[in-house]
Amino acid sequence: MARIQVERAHTLGKDAAREKADKLASKLKEQYGLESSWAGDTLNLKRSGVKGTVKVAEDSLRIEVELGLLMLAMSGTIKSEIEKALDKALA
Repeated sequence: MARIQVERAHTLGKDAAREKADKLASKLKEQYGLESSWAGDTLNLKRSGVKGTVKVAEDSLRIEVELGLLMLAMSGTIKSEIEKALDKALA
């Protein structure tokens, strides 16, 4: 398994950051079929071969993703896409 971790600071506040995380989850569902559900301030993401979380804090967002063996070869590309999407969502 490969683990990807990306963290970004923000000045949005927790509520606005949660809204951004929801929008990001909607895009991930459209593009990759990831299902999402909230548990407190953590957005859980899941699909076959991939599971992850988006942890929302007052001043940061932290994304952690675990990739199964079939997705392992794409981990660099996936990390890059996560970073781009997160930077765009927080802009």
